[in-house]
Amino acid sequence: MSELLNPTLFTRHNVHLHALLVENQVWLCAQDLGRLMGKHLDERMTRKLDTDQRQMMLVDVYGEAKERLMVSESGVYALLIYHYCPEYRLLREWLTHQVVPALRDARPSRMVERPTLSVLDWPSMSLCMLHWQDEPWIRLRDMPCVLADDPFHHHESWWRKASRVIRGF
Repeated sequence: MSELLNPTLFTRHNVHLHALLVENQVWLCAQDLGRLMGKHLDERMTRKLDTDQRQMMLVDVYGEAKERLMVSESGVYALLIYHYCPEYRLLREWLTHQVVPALRDARPSRMVERPTLSVLDWPSMSLCMLHWQDEPWIRLRDMPCVLADDPFHHHESWWRKASRVIRGF
């Protein structure tokens, strides 16, 4: 059985919205979102979303553990586009400017942030970077590639000089 998640409850026009922050990603209850949109959002209505944009989660709903279909932040925006209605602009603004920031700001400051990955792309290569504790990290084995052919400096890199010394010229 999956872990019971405790959502944050938001209210808009007397309609409750159960929202979660899981691994720094926002998830909203599809049933609640559907009520806010005036639609019945169920499994069938969310099939057009990618599998990483929807999932069933065990959520505490008014003191009871219930399986709920949850939609990621990107999935919510996709649904608002798929079922476009001009009135959804205000709903999107509320979600973007109120709900999402409130969830992210409510994280305990003592919570350990998980490292995140990104990719730097250059014409000649791609480089994976790890971001942790507000610092970018590059794998040691990738450093020779970064320093070897520096197009901005025509002198030999310190890495190439050091590797020649280590190899014995």
